[in-house]
Parts: sequence; C-alpha cells; structure tokens
Amino acid sequence: MNQKPVVRIVKKDSCLPLPQYESEGAAGMDLRAFLGDAVSIPPLGRVRIPTGLILEIPAGYEAQVRPRSGLAAKHGITVLNSPGTIDSDYRGELQIILINLGTETFTVQNGDRIAQLVIAPVSRAVIEEAETLEETKRGAGGFGSTGI
Repeated sequence: MNQKPVVRIVKKDSCLPLPQYESEGAAGMDLRAFLGDAVSIPPLGRVRIPTGLILEIPAGYEAQVRPRSGLAAKHGITVLNSPGTIDSDYRGELQIILINLGTETFTVQNGDRIAQLVIAPVSRAVIEEAETLEETKRGAGGFGSTGI
C-alpha cells in the first residue's frame, strides 16, 4: 500500500476538532462550520461558510470539498462548486460555498457538519497544440449522444 499523505492543519481556535474519518472505509472527512452566529440560507441562496481550518496539502495532492449526502437528500443543501478543489499551494482559511436548493430556509449552526474533505492525487498533463485529432466512433457527439 502507498504511504499516506500528511496534511498539516492550523486551527483558528483551539476548540475546533480536526477533520477525521468516521468509519474504516470512509473516503472523506467531515468539515464543520466555524461561526460566531448562525447563518440562514434561503431557498436558492448561497453563502460561504468558514471552517476555521488552514491546510497544508502536500505537493502532488489536492483536497476536494464535496457535499454531505444527508444534507442534500433531506434539505437540498449542497456544495455549489462541487467538488471544490483546494490546491496544494493555498494557505488561506478553508471556506465552503453552500447553496440551498430546497424549498425552506436552512440554518447552519456553529459546529454543524456541512461538507466532506477528500484528499486525492493530482495528475498534471502535458499540453500539445495539434492541427488534427485522432478520429473516434463517437466523434463530436455531445450531451445524450451515447443513449440513455
């Protein structure tokens, strides 16, 4: 098995818990809201929620911010730019952009679990300009072109 990457975290408040995997097979760690006051998100509203965490992600990795399925299924709350990418050279506070796709106002309280953090390897491509591209059976067929 490959060596696990080490993600160093600075907490803006010593009371904040570090993200952790909640089960043996979990791919993501829950992220919590770090708020002075509760924040309400009206239907179709969006808001940036701070986590109070600053990450040092090792080179060759990214942190992906993904929605929590329970919030999405029960309340229509999701991460707007899902998955959000946190680059390895970013050193600001991790903030989550939540959107309310539900029909009722949703209130986020301090400490609420609002998203998941997944650490993933990054592959950087070599880009080459070309005059033509290799033909494929699909060709330029776009949305829905391969059937239902």
